[in-house]
Amino acid sequence: MASKRIAKIVLISGMIIVAFGLLFTAQSKSEIGPQSSFMYNNPQWTVNGIAVAAFGFVAVATGFVLMLYQRSSRKVVP
Repeated sequence: MASKRIAKIVLISGMIIVAFGLLFTAQSKSEIGPQSSFMYNNPQWTVNGIAVAAFGFVAVATGFVLMLYQRSSRKVVP
């Protein structure tokens, strides 16, 4: 039961992290956000946003693997 909850938490957290990474990248390319933001039109935040999104994708993949592992470990062979 706990592993299913942990898998969901990792999966949802990863999705949120991906969203923030994409937001940082879009803001750094002057696509969204206020012009007064320190990230606006700042190429360093393009790199940072891509790194954050990549970390989020790893977390999402880890959540999926945990969910699959939890499902496969439920099957009991007599």
